Amino acid sequence: MKQFVKKVHQEAAVESLKELIRIPSILDESDAGEGHPFGTHVVAALDKALEICDELGFKTFKDPEGYYGYAEVGEGEELFGILCHLDVVPAGDLANWQSNPFEPILNEGSLIGRGVQDDKGPSIAALYAVKSLMDEGVTFNKRIRFIFGTDEENLWRCLDKYNEKEEGISLGFAPDSKFPLIYAEKGLLQAYLVGPGSKEIDLDLPGTMNVVPETASYSGDKLEEVKEKLASLNFDFQDNGESITVIGKSIHAKDAPKGTNAITRLAMALSDVVDFAPLNFLGKLVKENATGENVVGKTEDEQSGELTMNFASLTITPTETRIGVDMRMPVTVVKEELVKKLADKAAEYDLRYEEFDFIDSLYVPLDSELVQNLLNTYRDITGDMISEPIVSGGATFARTMNQCVAFGAIFPDVVGMAHQPNEAWALDSMYKAMDVYAEAVYRLCV
Repeated sequence: MKQFVKKVHQEAAVESLKELIRIPSILDESDAGEGHPFGTHVVAALDKALEICDELGFKTFKDPEGYYGYAEVGEGEELFGILCHLDVVPAGDLANWQSNPFEPILNEGSLIGRGVQDDKGPSIAALYAVKSLMDEGVTFNKRIRFIFGTDEENLWRCLDKYNEKEEGISLGFAPDSKFPLIYAEKGLLQAYLVGPGSKEIDLDLPGTMNVVPETASYSGDKLEEVKEKLASLNFDFQDNGESITVIGKSIHAKDAPKGTNAITRLAMALSDVVDFAPLNFLGKLVKENATGENVVGKTEDEQSGELTMNFASLTITPTETRIGVDMRMPVTVVKEELVKKLADKAAEYDLRYEEFDFIDSLYVPLDSELVQNLLNTYRDITGDMISEPIVSGGATFARTMNQCVAFGAIFPDVVGMAHQPNEAWALDSMYKAMDVYAEAVYRLCV
């Protein structure tokens, strides 16, 4: 096999990635306007990505409304899609970062910054992999289109707009997960459980749906009693004098059982001090269970494993309680049946179900030409004959398109740090991913 990616591509990729990381492309709807529906920082990242693509020799297009853009090279009737996203989740508590999350630094061979693994780094790796093929003078037998979304961490409105307006792809991949590849993705269901307010409790614990909350603060009248209860439960918390902050462990919601939910821990302590039905739902029923078993019963299938259930936010005012929940559904689970179980159980705690977002599951057969091509490429480049295609609780853009799967860029032996403090990616790993992507596109499009 030919080595397409050269040192010049590696070095240029790192510099382009740094440029993107410096843009804090976090959803800010308070800053939304014409041409920047998700805020000016998000559209600035889109502009920068398209500027980079222009300089590399791609033909580019930006949606006039600012929802998406794309960069294309090659000829032919078939359209090969590489689906990327440029938005990132918030950095969280900056005290947990060793450096400014939006000022990338190189430390012991790894680049650190928000988005370096999810998804700016993999997007740039795939982009420069294709650039390496362009520099070899190859003739593409398909049009290769990088599609840049800007709302992946929230409601996917960017790809909804793309699919309304643009040509669909024939096949492709999303560089937004793990190697070898993801052939099935669980369904994504997000909702709010809404109920009465309380005059005894005042909580404002906002959170990102797809992130396990790492902190939860309280400063009410029951402070001393809550402290005692937290201590008796051996839960970590920071005593700030007139308030406390419960300490959890942040992780992507798809891996919720591996995290520590600070909100449910606070609820467990508070619900022992104040008897309030919606709070008891979290503190007495859910507790630290992140598979939904305490709420809807054991829910799993052979194809994709267990349900995950992340309670991401909690607001209690005198007039309303609102709990945000993110669920990753096994591929054979019937949504309506799951919703009924959740709604019925929530009603026992004076809560009603309000759906926020739903994205159906993805399944591409293992014996399909696309899966076999990508899998063989991965194995030929890496020599890894042990790792098998996997099922993920994560939701990638792959499920929005025809014949598309998530393909890398995180290798099996690399710690996934998406949505976590000090998000980092070793450059050696990035360079190897570039080699895999270059060979995969060569086999599929040349």
